[in-house]
Amino acid sequence: MKKTLLATAIAGTMAATGAQAATVYDQDGTKLDIYGRIAMGIAGGGSDVVNGVATSNDPEFVDVYSRLGLRMSHEVSSDLTAFGRLEWRFKGDERYTDSGFTEIRQSYLGLRSDSWGTIQGGNFDSIYNQYVSIPFDVYIDRGLEFQGHPFQSRGDSIAYMTPNLSGFSVALQGKHYSDRGLPDVAINDANETTVAFQGAMKYEIDNLRLALGAVDDVVQGGGNDEMLYGVTASYEFVPGFSGRLGYETQDDSSTYGGGHDTWGVGMSYAVNQWAFNLDYYNVDAEDSPEDRDAWAAGAYYNVTSDFQTFLELNDADTDISGDTSLNEFKDDVYWLVGARYFF
Repeated sequence: MKKTLLATAIAGTMAATGAQAATVYDQDGTKLDIYGRIAMGIAGGGSDVVNGVATSNDPEFVDVYSRLGLRMSHEVSSDLTAFGRLEWRFKGDERYTDSGFTEIRQSYLGLRSDSWGTIQGGNFDSIYNQYVSIPFDVYIDRGLEFQGHPFQSRGDSIAYMTPNLSGFSVALQGKHYSDRGLPDVAINDANETTVAFQGAMKYEIDNLRLALGAVDDVVQGGGNDEMLYGVTASYEFVPGFSGRLGYETQDDSSTYGGGHDTWGVGMSYAVNQWAFNLDYYNVDAEDSPEDRDAWAAGAYYNVTSDFQTFLELNDADTDISGDTSLNEFKDDVYWLVGARYFF
């Protein structure tokens, strides 16, 4: 079975990232890697109204999700490996000189077996993202309209992933929300103890990848207390060129709203030192009288295997049927240009 499909399906962020790691220690089955990236850019455009308030959308220098991480593993036996990962996100611009490390992005440990699968616990990307929405999660900043990596995840989570079963893989995850330490008078539907479950399945054969998943979108995690379902398909037509199609749906809640039906279609193309992404979405939100159209595009160039330049564009609410002037395009479209160095 070919293992290249996912890499080409997310060419903009994988084939063009030059993701690196330096091995600090590797002896007697124990290994420690350090990795990271420094990313800076200039962002501008986008909506000039935020929550009903007029807001400047003038260009500014920004940090673009710089990070520093450690990966560690120990070979217990020929079929069992213990592993851990710790990753921080830091801000590399002048506004955060007193508090550069702003987020622990990943912090988990686990056991991996080729025969029995993988179990891990801690703070990690959601199973839904890893299995279902990942073919569309190709942009450095904005552009993904399906649920992403923090969705009902990140902290207090346990997940199990089966090994490859003739192309099939299944994963389950639970995230625990606790009211421990809260006064009894403060306990309500939004902070009572509960577990948010999610599950996903993927099938890969030759150039085809299919995935589906479901998430209990509990209120404690910012959800609307309704199940969310998603399905995606991606296919590598020729080496370096892949297409993707996805659908996500969630019922509207009478209390919290949040219902939607979202369709997405996109493509990625990687050739030599270049990679390109293009995606279009139609979002039918229950609390909106009209559908919303969104699109995103990105171009990435590897100057070296460690240094990448990029340009990304995104319009989360475009009027594809109306008259769009050049000035409207310039004002409404969010843009990001910059560079990333990987180590």
